[in-house]
Amino acid sequence: MSFELFIGGRYLRARQKQAFISLITILSIAGVTIGVMALIIVIAVMSGAESEFRSRILGVESHVVLMRHGGAFTNYRRILEDVKSIDGVKKAAPFIYAQIMLRSSSRVSGAALRGIDPESEDQEIAGIDKILLQQKLMRNQGRDTEHFIPGIILGGQLATNLGAIEGDIIYLISPRGTISPVGHMPAMKRFKVTGLFESGMYEYDASLAYIHLKDAQALMRIGDSVTGIGIRVNDVFHADIIAKKITSALNIKYKNQSYWARDWMQMNYNLFSALKLEKKAMFIILALIVLVAAFNIASSLIMMVMGKTRDIAILKAMGATNKSIRKIFIFKGMVIGAIGTFFGACLGLAGCALLKHYKFIELPGDIYYFTTLPVQLELFDVFIIVSATMIICFIATLYPAVQASKLDPVEAVRYG
Repeated sequence: MSFELFIGGRYLRARQKQAFISLITILSIAGVTIGVMALIIVIAVMSGAESEFRSRILGVESHVVLMRHGGAFTNYRRILEDVKSIDGVKKAAPFIYAQIMLRSSSRVSGAALRGIDPESEDQEIAGIDKILLQQKLMRNQGRDTEHFIPGIILGGQLATNLGAIEGDIIYLISPRGTISPVGHMPAMKRFKVTGLFESGMYEYDASLAYIHLKDAQALMRIGDSVTGIGIRVNDVFHADIIAKKITSALNIKYKNQSYWARDWMQMNYNLFSALKLEKKAMFIILALIVLVAAFNIASSLIMMVMGKTRDIAILKAMGATNKSIRKIFIFKGMVIGAIGTFFGACLGLAGCALLKHYKFIELPGDIYYFTTLPVQLELFDVFIIVSATMIICFIATLYPAVQASKLDPVEAVRYG
């Protein structure tokens, strides 16, 4: 062990003549501990919220949406095969999207209509099993089409707005109708509510309605065409790269048509940008706690330098260099910071574990998207927090250490 570390350790273990210096040291450790603990817990909750939003959105939305400039396209079956052959694509399925009106026996509400093929491998609806989805939307071609009422699946909040329950008959009104002697007549068709879904996202639950792809084609009068293709990829974080590969490959192969794609990050850019900004803001605000504790570290070191002037003079007279003196006080300050960081990290990890497993903090479900605090602890975030704390503590030790190294041993012995 070098003598700098030995002397720095003795300074840490020795009883201070001034109890005030010891109190400042204890407050410094406590401040760093609280700051690190708060940072870890809050950042874990923010990461959990982001993960919760992402999982709920991807439970309803496709990872990539492929569409064609100019509207619907008819050669979607051939394009489906081309898309599935691209590396990174997991599933793909056609869909129809349109804005429509829904009318129940007592109320009217606007909705976003999605026509899907329940037999397709990609089609999923939050909270509805795959087999159950096929049963709820299957057309059953053997029935008399004149008396057969197709099924529709509504978001839970949309059904509440309409005053409809499962088994009710509602009317779907599309702006794409026919021209009659009295003018344009919107298309209207009866549907039976065969199911409700809850995604946990109010925007989806209050606006989405699902019907069979064939029913949507008939209602919209677009023949065997679709609005676009929903694509799921193996790695959701590389969805933007795969989207570019898909559009590039299709635009090269089908030069007479122009395709474009949007990934889930683009479609929800505002939400996730706000979450990231809030996460950064919380990090900066809570880091101020660590900064205050760092000022306490600097204060305790400055007071120690003032009390150890004779010791510093003797060390310099014995041949200690300015660099060695700086090392002694930097070592002490870093040990104080390391102790606070260690206890803060332990308490932070323990707090995250308690919040994750016991869920004793409940949130009102009608205000927030989740009823308990979502917690997702990421090792990279913990590393950043610990590293930033140690850097702040190191910077706080520099001024006292430099001032200690500048002491003149002759003057210190004479007046110390």
